[in-house]
Amino acid sequence: MGLLNEARREFIAAPDGSKGQIVFKWPDQNIRKFARAIVEPDAVAVFTSQGQVMGVLMPGQHTLDAQELPFLGMFVDWASGGNAFKAEIYFVGTREFPNNRFGGRLDEVQDPQTGLIVTLRTFGEYALRVSDPTKLIVNLVGTVDVTNNQAVTGWVTQQLLKVTRTAVTTQLMSGAWPILGLSMHSPEIEQQALAGANRELADYGIVLTRLGNVDVNLDDDDNARLKKLAGDTAYSRLAGGFLQAAQAEALQGAGEGMAQGGAAVTPMFFGAGMGMAGQMMQAPGQAPYNAPPPGPGFAGGGPGYAAQAAAGAEAPAQPAPDAAAPAGTMACGHCQSQIQAGAKFCPECGNPTQKHCTNCNASLAPAAKFCAECGTPTAPPPA
Repeated sequence: MGLLNEARREFIAAPDGSKGQIVFKWPDQNIRKFARAIVEPDAVAVFTSQGQVMGVLMPGQHTLDAQELPFLGMFVDWASGGNAFKAEIYFVGTREFPNNRFGGRLDEVQDPQTGLIVTLRTFGEYALRVSDPTKLIVNLVGTVDVTNNQAVTGWVTQQLLKVTRTAVTTQLMSGAWPILGLSMHSPEIEQQALAGANRELADYGIVLTRLGNVDVNLDDDDNARLKKLAGDTAYSRLAGGFLQAAQAEALQGAGEGMAQGGAAVTPMFFGAGMGMAGQMMQAPGQAPYNAPPPGPGFAGGGPGYAAQAAAGAEAPAQPAPDAAAPAGTMACGHCQSQIQAGAKFCPECGNPTQKHCTNCNASLAPAAKFCAECGTPTAPPPA
């Protein structure tokens, strides 16, 4: 054990098991004079005392002597007769640390096109690098445990979510971006979030070198609600209005119930369905027909269906009925007088309006000369 302690005093370096750490803190504050500090090529060693940075060792091997490293004179432990230094040493990695995943809830926003309140969330990954080790130690050490990678990346994630929230909600609330179809704006989201995050992290000596695979989407429940609304809107346009769509769904439900044997259809529901069917059979323009309002479009879709014709627009002219043939009348086959349609005898000449074939008894038109079924003349030839 004594030999290990002596070796530990002779060489000061980050152990091999800490190569993946952003910051490794040397466990001892009592540092032997003339000990050798070994700093890896992708790291620096930061010496601090009472929260103040006193010096930085660059990559390489260094002998801890105040004559070679003057800043060590501020750490001399006089109780040891000047043979030791009292300081905290942080080994900070300066290489890139990739594959850090982030994600979480962004905000609750109102879709400007549908009016629904939805929850946005985002996922992605980033790479970071320590650009200024002294800023990292001084400014962040009192906020998070800098020796814990998850604590550092968790704090960076919060800053990244904050700037992403600002970038996305600003575009949504201005109407520049639709909520459905945000994936098409992923490059813009990544660019704005990366620039905003680096502005926030600059004071802490951290820079995000890469940000990718960013996906901003809806909460599962909200996504299902918007999809249903999109389907209902499209269906109502095809049906001619929201009331017509509801009536069609009710009739469809009644039909499915009757297909199951009628047990699922109560007389009251059946009567209501038949009543709605009668309403749907009425000509457009008569109550209770309700034409759908002009569609404003739907989030992620086109401009919506075409606006209805303006109120008061003149209908195309219809041909006037024949004045010489009033509606509901017909000509007598014998005297050509106008008689009421459906009358059995002519009030002028008394002849029947409906004739029958003397051979096959088929119905004949009043002016027919031959039977259309068997060809028999309607009257015997003259003698």
